[in-house]
Amino acid sequence: MTDPAPRWGAVDLAVAFVVAQLASALGFALFAAAQGIPMGELDTDALTIGEVALLQVPLWLGLLGVPLLATRLRGNGPVRDLGLWTTLRDVPVGLAIGVACQLVLVPLVTLPIFIFTDTDQEALEAPARELTDKAQGPGVLVLVLVVVVAAPLAEEVFFRGMLQRTLARHLPIWPAMLITSVLFGISHFQALQLPALAAFGLVLSVLAHRTGRLGPSIWAHVGFNATTVVALVAGG
Repeated sequence: MTDPAPRWGAVDLAVAFVVAQLASALGFALFAAAQGIPMGELDTDALTIGEVALLQVPLWLGLLGVPLLATRLRGNGPVRDLGLWTTLRDVPVGLAIGVACQLVLVPLVTLPIFIFTDTDQEALEAPARELTDKAQGPGVLVLVLVVVVAAPLAEEVFFRGMLQRTLARHLPIWPAMLITSVLFGISHFQALQLPALAAFGLVLSVLAHRTGRLGPSIWAHVGFNATTVVALVAGG
């Protein structure tokens, strides 16, 4: 017996995006109010790693919470509809793919940027470096929870789980995966890193599509982010 067709789709994607943005904006506004400063004067560079983690929670309410809720209320649940499950084999395979993408794919994709522009490695690492510089002592654990655990789970559920599967209902799978990958890259708001993030997003999309589950892409995402964190923290 096959599962009934899910009733969630583009509307739920829009709701997830809007909830994520509004919740994030509200979180920043409440944080600024608690500090007794106008929202426009909030210095995000001065935030501690704990404060950064706290302010990510509202964003995840949209990216993770809405898809989970929508599939339960309007579908067959996140396991069947989004492929939100994993196997033991997914762990080493996914981690290896994620590390390889960070060490091999990213340098290859970013090489033309170094050749044809004045950009250097330091500029490419700047966004991640700003975050890791905040992590000292116990802050490293918070950094790992935010970047290595929570972010991959929330982003994979939204992008490879809900977005890609929604697009695949209306488009051939390759255009669906390409669009998902580009939007994944754009969502990080980092122009220099966009080509590499989109390329990595395509690898994640292929993993999710070929296996029919999010386990491999989640673990690959974990490995990718963990490699960055380890390299930057170890490098001081």
